Amino acid sequence: MLYSLSVSHYILIDSLETTFPEGLSIITGETGAGKSILIGALSLVLGAKADAGMVAEGSENCVVEAEFGVTPAIRKILKESDLPDQGDRLVLRRTVARSGRSRSFANDEPVTLPVLQELSAQLVDIHSQHQTLKLMEERFRMDALDARGGTLEDREACGALWSRILESRRELEALEKRKESAQAEQQYNASRWERLHEARLQEGEVEELEAREHELAHAEQIKQTLCTVEELLSPSSDQAASPGGLLREAAKELEKAAAFIPSLGSLVQRLESARVEVEDVAREVSLTNSRTEASPEELARVEERLSLLYGLLQKHGAKSVGELIEERDRLESLVSDASSLEQECGRVRKELQELESRHQELCVRLHRKRESAAALLSEEISSLLHTLELDHAAFQVELSEAPAGALGADAVQFLFSSTGKSLTEISKAASGGELSRIMLSLKAVMARHTQMPTLIFDEIDTGVSGSAADRMGSLICRMGEHMQVFAITHLPQVAAKGHAHYLVSKKEDLTHIESLDREGRVRELARMLSGATVTPQAIANAQALLNA
Repeated sequence: MLYSLSVSHYILIDSLETTFPEGLSIITGETGAGKSILIGALSLVLGAKADAGMVAEGSENCVVEAEFGVTPAIRKILKESDLPDQGDRLVLRRTVARSGRSRSFANDEPVTLPVLQELSAQLVDIHSQHQTLKLMEERFRMDALDARGGTLEDREACGALWSRILESRRELEALEKRKESAQAEQQYNASRWERLHEARLQEGEVEELEAREHELAHAEQIKQTLCTVEELLSPSSDQAASPGGLLREAAKELEKAAAFIPSLGSLVQRLESARVEVEDVAREVSLTNSRTEASPEELARVEERLSLLYGLLQKHGAKSVGELIEERDRLESLVSDASSLEQECGRVRKELQELESRHQELCVRLHRKRESAAALLSEEISSLLHTLELDHAAFQVELSEAPAGALGADAVQFLFSSTGKSLTEISKAASGGELSRIMLSLKAVMARHTQMPTLIFDEIDTGVSGSAADRMGSLICRMGEHMQVFAITHLPQVAAKGHAHYLVSKKEDLTHIESLDREGRVRELARMLSGATVTPQAIANAQALLNA
């Protein structure tokens, strides 16, 4: 239930703090006093759209704070949203800056607007002045029927399944498109991949082949040069001395002189190092010479391989064999996708069929429960309308088949007749006063079955007067025995039924609210009965209404 409301700098409310009891609380006031502003402030803290126009002139921001009781449903939302649980009370606060930017808090912790609205849906049901139009909305009619039938949980499960079905359908559609595209290009991609695969590509291969081709193309010249160098370094003639031998002899001779000049010892070492290096070069030249052969066959193979690689580089617009390898792997993935996508489509298709089968079963179960609930709701609303001076009225809930969706596979129509004959769709058959009584009856049934803690009626008695108004007040009063109910009304017959009475007034262009004692209630009821001039007869009538 709503325990208290605090409002600061909201439109015409400078500062307002009030507490509320259980049962039925009546809110009255002259037209333009600000009753709707009060509802607007409460709606704001419950998650309604905020704008800069809500901030009172001359203020930087407005603040609305409300304290509610905590139900198991509220405690569950707090836990799921990682918000603090402070026992049996929940404090919601909303601030709106002059810029229009708003911030929301739950138990002093920042909270997102969707979470705030989720909490609000479990706290208060506000019936606005024009909410009778909801009778024409399919969703509201379904809400009323499911509340009576106790099928709200089944419908929630149905909605969750439908969301998964839509998601699977989107996934399957995307996979089908990918599969069609892959299949259309599969043969082309497979051919290109196979050519690259058969090429047995190796990183850096072109550079190595180009070097080998250059060597083989000049093999004869290289061979001749190496032979000349080999002859110079290692002469085959017995009479010709090799450079290594000459360096060895020179080192020996210099070593003799070093016996007399020690500094020449380093030169001996340098000659020995030079001899070792020259002999090593000679061996490398000899080895290379022995391996160097002019091979037209190998040159042809190298040129053929290079031609293949050059052709692949040009065909695929690649700059290196590394890029060709990346293209090969990409094509392999595409070719693999074409075959695996069919399997993936099959998996999603099977999953979708299972979801649709479960959804269909749930729709059938919902339909059966709704059929039973439709009969009960029709009977209950008709009975309540009879107590509201529509003695011959008939109300009927009609179910029809509808395309499967989040709400199931049913469509709901409300039929009505004030005479009990020739029932017609409600928008064509009911007057404004009759719509108000139908809506009140539906709200009474829905509140009882959904266990909503607080219900607010903003002039639900529009278009009703006299004894019918008295009976509406009695019905609202009975609702207040099981839940907290607020009724904003202009009818004294309804106002007299409240357990508490609040007067909204405007003083110096600012809206105020005060709790009335019995004497204050008598004066306010008398004003509602007689208008600007309160007569003794109005006072007497007001006392009689309160005593009734």
